[in-house]
Amino acid sequence: MSKALEDFYKNKHILITGGAGSIGQALCEKLIEYHPKTIALFDINENGLFNLRQKYGANCGDRIRFLLGDIKNLDRLQYAFKGVDIVIHGASYKHVLECEYNPLDAVETNINGTTNVIQAAINQHVKKVIFTSSDKAANPSNTMGTTKLLAEKLIIAANDYGARTTIFSCCRFGNVIGTSGSVIPLFKKQILEGRPITITDPSMTRFMITQETAIDLVLKAGYLSEGGEIFIFKMPAVKVGDLADVMIKKYGKTKKVIIGIKPGEKKYEEVMTEEEMSRAIEGYDMYVILPQTNALKNARLSEYTPVKTISTSAYMEPLKPDGIRKFLDEADI
Repeated sequence: MSKALEDFYKNKHILITGGAGSIGQALCEKLIEYHPKTIALFDINENGLFNLRQKYGANCGDRIRFLLGDIKNLDRLQYAFKGVDIVIHGASYKHVLECEYNPLDAVETNINGTTNVIQAAINQHVKKVIFTSSDKAANPSNTMGTTKLLAEKLIIAANDYGARTTIFSCCRFGNVIGTSGSVIPLFKKQILEGRPITITDPSMTRFMITQETAIDLVLKAGYLSEGGEIFIFKMPAVKVGDLADVMIKKYGKTKKVIIGIKPGEKKYEEVMTEEEMSRAIEGYDMYVILPQTNALKNARLSEYTPVKTISTSAYMEPLKPDGIRKFLDEADI
């Protein structure tokens, strides 16, 4: 697969919205290995882009570009997308609680911003758009998940708007270990500062994925997509209370304080709904939800088989403490 990915991304002009974020930066680092012609990092975070420019310095030449802009500004996106082959759309509001208390802003960015990305991509003849979504889009219980679900719907429908001159697809992943908004950096900070770990509910379960695995999913989705698919890596489930216990042993002694479930939070997560399962296929490491209409036969997915059971973090066997420790070590936390 690595050779196929290199062949696919080589000499391409690639733009990443949310390029200064954790996932955006990691995507840039990985894509460099595949020798694209240019990588444009598009972000509203001025300081983040400035720091990245300092990091890459003169060594990047024109190969890495730093574009300051807001996805809510369609005109800015039109300019940014000129000559781009592939757009990876990662810019969004991702914090459940902040979106719950600021729903209008979540809609403006996650839904209207995605609409602008679609419009600009079609107008500028971008070949592929990959949208990075969340498992919270499956049966959403909060504003963030709901906006991600609608953004997915818009991305999938865009294949018809663009007369398939631009291919649009999505990928869903769970909590990415170590990124901003992940519970793991919060737990680690609390322990190292000698404060109690604050836990909403010890029995709460979440799908976890390493940053490296999330990046692999996005890049594979870009290569495999033919329009309208939702790609999901198979992820382990972790019980929040067990995660806290392992981190306390790893970083230092402290106590746990139960603060209760926050607005919009679910006790468990799902990767797909029952309806989506009816049109989903799976390989050894990935599920693919096929589009409801105008489904194309994707030759690269010919060995995938129909999904028989829905994966939810409630019914999966959660990782044992040894498995959690190994997971954290693999993620270099």
